[in-house]
Amino acid sequence: MAHIAAGLSRLVVFFATAPGAVTLAVFSTAVFATMHALVRQVSAALHPFEIAFFRSVFGLLTLLPLVFRYGPGAFVSAQPRLQLLRGAVTGTSLMCWFYGLSVVPLAEATALSFTNAIFASLGAVIFLRERMGIRRWSAVVVGLIGALVILRPGEAAISVGALIVLIAAACWGGGTVIIKRLSRTDSAVTIALWMATMMIVVSAIPAWLVWIWPTPGQLVWLLLIGALASIGTLAYTQALKLAEATLIIPTDYTRMVWASAIGFFAFGEIPDSWTWAGGFLIIGSTVYIALREVRLDR
Repeated sequence: MAHIAAGLSRLVVFFATAPGAVTLAVFSTAVFATMHALVRQVSAALHPFEIAFFRSVFGLLTLLPLVFRYGPGAFVSAQPRLQLLRGAVTGTSLMCWFYGLSVVPLAEATALSFTNAIFASLGAVIFLRERMGIRRWSAVVVGLIGALVILRPGEAAISVGALIVLIAAACWGGGTVIIKRLSRTDSAVTIALWMATMMIVVSAIPAWLVWIWPTPGQLVWLLLIGALASIGTLAYTQALKLAEATLIIPTDYTRMVWASAIGFFAFGEIPDSWTWAGGFLIIGSTVYIALREVRLDR
């Protein structure tokens, strides 16, 4: 027992260091990539909208301890209309993302999903009246070029699934912009609870239209999807607490590596050169935008 306790103690100390925080962040990206692969697998039997509904339900269940701790007051928002809008946008993003995962190769979908930071930058300029210098505009243009490289318009028919993934990224970017406005008046707990609740509401009707009662085995997979989403979120959030954002943010792009590996071994998918080229352009531009945002916040 003493050896086990000593080992756990060393592990805790390690994760409190910068290398440990990076390890935790990379672990979270592997968890998310695994969850996305499970969505892909389960979507062969259940519609992605139904999977999104169950994901939302299990997401709210993980937040129930916050309700018990803070009481009903945790739902009180200074900007309820904006909370409703954010929930609608985020719920739409989740359904589009899960649908995209069901029809688009994992690596390609992952690469396109990184454009959410680009859409968030554009949304901040339009709705928050933020100013962007020539360097950030250049990064946005490079990222959009990367998306076009993956889509290859003119060379082949553009995949509807890929366009839906871009819609998911745009909606997620829009949700990020709304959070910036909400964070001025509402707590992180309130924002999280509203989002989880609204995602259930938004996905309920689409899920009902395609509803198939899951088998016990499928329900286990749905529970695992919800659990992995919570584990990934907790790991990434903890990593951000333990190390500088400039160190942690770029680790998110290791999802491309995990997605490619899982796509190959689980589904026999091999990303083509266009996906890698476009992915590198998108990743490069969004890393710059993210790190620039951190510097400006300081």
